[in-house]
Amino acid sequence: MKRFLSTVAMTTALVVALSACGGGESNQPAANNDAASAEPTVIKLGTTVNEQDSFQIAAEKFKELVEEKTDGAYVIEIYPNGSLGDERTMLESMQMGTLDMGIITSGPFVNFVPEMGVLDMPFLFPDNASAYKVLDGEIGQSLLDKFESANLKGLAYAERGFRNLTNNKKAVTSAADVKGLKVRVMENEVYISTFESLGVNAVPMAWSEALTALQQQTIDGQENPVNVIHSFKLWESQKHLTMTRHAYASAIITMSLQKFNALPEDVQVAFKEAAQGAAEYERQWVADNEASQLEDIKANGVEVVENPDVESFKAAVQPTYDKFGTQYADLIAQIEDALSE
Repeated sequence: MKRFLSTVAMTTALVVALSACGGGESNQPAANNDAASAEPTVIKLGTTVNEQDSFQIAAEKFKELVEEKTDGAYVIEIYPNGSLGDERTMLESMQMGTLDMGIITSGPFVNFVPEMGVLDMPFLFPDNASAYKVLDGEIGQSLLDKFESANLKGLAYAERGFRNLTNNKKAVTSAADVKGLKVRVMENEVYISTFESLGVNAVPMAWSEALTALQQQTIDGQENPVNVIHSFKLWESQKHLTMTRHAYASAIITMSLQKFNALPEDVQVAFKEAAQGAAEYERQWVADNEASQLEDIKANGVEVVENPDVESFKAAVQPTYDKFGTQYADLIAQIEDALSE
């Protein structure tokens, strides 16, 4: 009996040893491999705005729709407040494939896709519906297609909105009133030309720099839609707002072409659908909130000129059409034809 028990013990010990060394088969799943294969793909999306801005609304909706359409296989991480760089820097990073995505105001794109400058021409669109008709149609898509030559992928047009003038010097009711003002504009030759036509000292600079310059009063004013003026509390440095609506600015949900091409085809479709859905959602949010935002701006001490002499501004910026008319002639004609249909 003792000899039998000793043999059993030795056999048991041998089995245990073999199992520990991998000598025996195991029915246990490879837990680590399964966990690794289940990890979602993270896509980083940057903006230069704060969490109260409409770009954040678009980014959050895009995140929701992508994660829903891909069953969580792709996760969007949002980086606001310029934490990934200013808009031009983010576009350059997307070109190189070091940044996945961004929501970028249309203005900087002229430096990458020259044809995009047509959308910045002053008083091109009479209202939001006209802008949407062009941007969501063949003209808008053909412009997005040109992004690929710059290693970018344009997914959809969200909205910055109609731009208006603010300053800390005086009320502006006509074009004559802006002469001599020092105004920050986007780093875009069409915007620079527009304000130089008005007799303004136009200062092109990134938005992050503009906020500091406004606070330090090294510039007199800036131009942006109501939602930007509100979300950045520009009443802290600006006391006058004129509803010039001198240009409509889109906000393009943009991706690195390298990153986009690396996505499976069905995921590419999901990203494009999510971008369009987020763009339309954000546009409606802007429309729903503009009136209350404007009232809040007034309540914070800003004098608002709601009905300036727009015709005087249109006449004053004619030199910009003379300067760029030949370059954008075909596109302007296409836009005018589309709006007349």
